[in-house]
Amino acid sequence: MIKEKKYNQARKWSNKELKKFCHLFKGDVLNVSGWKDEDKEGDHYKNYFKNSNNYHISNYKSSACGFQGFKNEFFLDLSKTIPNRLIKKYDVIFNHTTLEHIYNFRKAFTNLCLMSKDTVILVVPFLQQMHSNYGDYWRFTPSAIKKMFEEENMLILYSSFNEGKKESVYLFFIASKKTQKWKEKIGNSFTYKANKKEFLGIYEQFVGNRAIVNSFLYKLLKKVFRVLNKK
Repeated sequence: MIKEKKYNQARKWSNKELKKFCHLFKGDVLNVSGWKDEDKEGDHYKNYFKNSNNYHISNYKSSACGFQGFKNEFFLDLSKTIPNRLIKKYDVIFNHTTLEHIYNFRKAFTNLCLMSKDTVILVVPFLQQMHSNYGDYWRFTPSAIKKMFEEENMLILYSSFNEGKKESVYLFFIASKKTQKWKEKIGNSFTYKANKKEFLGIYEQFVGNRAIVNSFLYKLLKKVFRVLNKK
């Protein structure tokens, strides 16, 4: 049960975040480097985007292409220059926990944005145990993702992170090239900036705070706080 919570709760959380918005998107959707198009809760991400006209899946190696038996599945290496035919081909690019497995992640990020004519939905790990079966190189902060989107002339409409105790932490983003189009439907919500709680000058609600628990330090600070209040 502990293992289930530690490794799967972040995925379940990101699935809930995606379900809040995926029905809004029409047109052509591409799940980039989808491997298996599974949400690890018994469903497929294809079913999340129920209002899309076409749903495509890319996989990072040719031997994996088509192994799911899905229509519109093709090979794509995000670390290489993408074909011109893919530039601005899709209305929505969906990419879930892939960038950490790509050494040249900046090139991969640019490719995600290039393929989109409107929206990029991105999920990346902030805090997660190393899983190197596919290569595991990076972890990301909200500031880094925000900066990269700005460099690609895209603005974040929505961002969030999960706050469960002692579990992996994912960051969820929706960014767009057409912000006015989504202003009323999605808005502009940077949730990682909200709900700050100050305790002796330490902000407790930043990303990863509840996942990394130092009970000894917390108890010590609590005792100091009580002593100071008595003076």
